[in-house]
Amino acid sequence: MSDAWLAGPLTSAAYGWRLERRDGVTMGFTSHDRNVEIGGLLYRASPGMEPTAISESLGLESGGLEISGAINHAAIRRDDLSAGRWDGADLRVFLFDWTNPDADQRHLISGRLGEVRFSDNEFDVELDGAAARLNLPVVPLTSPGCRAQFCDADCGLNYRRYYGEYQVAAADGDQITLSGPLPDVAGGFAYGQLRWLDGPNGGLFHSIIASEFGLVRLAEYPPSPILPGAKAAVLQGCDKTLATCSGRFHNAINFRGEPFLPGNDLLTRFPGDG
Repeated sequence: MSDAWLAGPLTSAAYGWRLERRDGVTMGFTSHDRNVEIGGLLYRASPGMEPTAISESLGLESGGLEISGAINHAAIRRDDLSAGRWDGADLRVFLFDWTNPDADQRHLISGRLGEVRFSDNEFDVELDGAAARLNLPVVPLTSPGCRAQFCDADCGLNYRRYYGEYQVAAADGDQITLSGPLPDVAGGFAYGQLRWLDGPNGGLFHSIIASEFGLVRLAEYPPSPILPGAKAAVLQGCDKTLATCSGRFHNAINFRGEPFLPGNDLLTRFPGDG
């Protein structure tokens, strides 16, 4: 490295952490003792996130990287961690010159946060970096159901046609009644996804396991109570069967499955010779 700020007995190097959550909230932290602005984002001084708290192993079994630190900053709250707001967040760690923060940076690591585990005032999280891609299948596995995600590039359907914003009319545990223009098919929200737009659950995602017109049932209870009037963005769902793909969405040409391919159970359908 030939940068002057990394050479000599005294340096002006500091670590930076850039975290972007799935709900779009982006935060920056630095090991410097003062807040620093880099690229329009304020990196807050956070002595609890020490460089020594980042360790990398030679193995590739679990991505090889774990991060731990103290929950000593108002931006990283315990209730947000337990609610899963930090799960899947994108992380980038780099070195920079705090006397000239917008100059060249030295990229160290980047990846996506896995499940955050915490106890007392400490948290621990595994980072899924480039090595995690080695665990992905080289070619798609055959399956009777569709392997595409609803409205992704493989599915080919227009996301906006099946997306809507609604208000909560009533809530009872994991069952929520929505008000607004609803799908004209029974169970239209089943297997879909709900994201809260405001309130104490704002930004959180939930899978929908069943629906009946305006009533939806979530796969899990939200961490905070749901109040009438809360706003939610809901994407309709698909059960990934050929019948639904063809009959409801008229999209059989993009069906990513093999419903008529014999499976391993074919060998058990007939008695053996022995």
